[in-house]
Amino acid sequence: MSDFDELYQEIILDHYRRPRGAARLDEVPEGEIHENPTCGDSLKLKVEFGPDGRIARVLHESRGCAISVASASMLTGAVAGLVPAEALSLAGEVEAALRGEGDDPRGFLEGNGELAALAGVAAFPARVKCASLAWRALESALAPPPGTDRGS
Repeated sequence: MSDFDELYQEIILDHYRRPRGAARLDEVPEGEIHENPTCGDSLKLKVEFGPDGRIARVLHESRGCAISVASASMLTGAVAGLVPAEALSLAGEVEAALRGEGDDPRGFLEGNGELAALAGVAAFPARVKCASLAWRALESALAPPPGTDRGS
C-alpha cells in the first residue's frame, strides 16, 4: 500500500470514527431515509440555509459502513457555504468521479480536499453505492418540491 493510500485510509477512518455533522435527526420523516440495501447503510440528511440562501450546514444521521459514514461526514464540509446549484453540481461531479467517469476522476477528487480519500472507491464497484449515498441524499434534499419551478 502506498503512503497516499494509507493516508486516504486514515482520513476515511477518522471521518467514520468522528463524523462531522453527525446529529440525531428524529424530525426527519421515515420516508426521507436513504438506504443502500446492498451494504445495510442508512442515512437521514438535513440541510440548513443561512439568510443569504447559502448552505449554512448539513447534518446527517448515518448508520453503515466506514465508506458511507465517512462520505457523509466529508460532504458536510464540502458543501458548507455553497449555494444549492453549486452543491448540486458538486454532488453530480463527485458521483461521476466515484464511478470512475470523466477525464480525470481521481484528479477531480484529489483537487477537492479530503474528498481525495474517496478516490480509490471507483476500483470497487460494490462500494460506489456506499460512497454515493450521502450525495444522492443531498440531491434529494435540494430538489424543489413537486409542482414548483426551479427557476422561481
